[in-house]
Amino acid sequence: MHLAYPAVLSALLFCTGLYGVLARRNAILVLMSVELMLNAVNLNLVAFDVWLSRAAEETLHSGQALTLFTIAIAAAEIGIGLAIVLAVHRNRGTADIDKLRDTAERHDPDGPGSDRPGSDARTAEQSGEAQKAEATA
Repeated sequence: MHLAYPAVLSALLFCTGLYGVLARRNAILVLMSVELMLNAVNLNLVAFDVWLSRAAEETLHSGQALTLFTIAIAAAEIGIGLAIVLAVHRNRGTADIDKLRDTAERHDPDGPGSDRPGSDARTAEQSGEAQKAEATA
């Protein structure tokens, strides 16, 4: 088998994982996409190891050893990542990444120093809506 076949498959897997990391909002789907990217790297390591061992006639197989370490690290990463996602889901009620940007402290929508809750935010929101209505008319 040629080296191009696993390299193309690996590139497709990596691009699919990269799209999943960049486009998805669910934390579990992002973790699955990272796993796809790691599997693409593993496929490349094994394919190039086999190709180089045929060319150099050596039996070290360092690519396959690195693949085993990568698989072990990926398993630990998924275990810890899922534990964190489940803990955050229990506390916040969602696994949406956009809604989880402030995990250490709650974000005050009115801002610090407001006398009345929501007074400045509501007037700014109403003036913004009025400007949008004037712009569309």
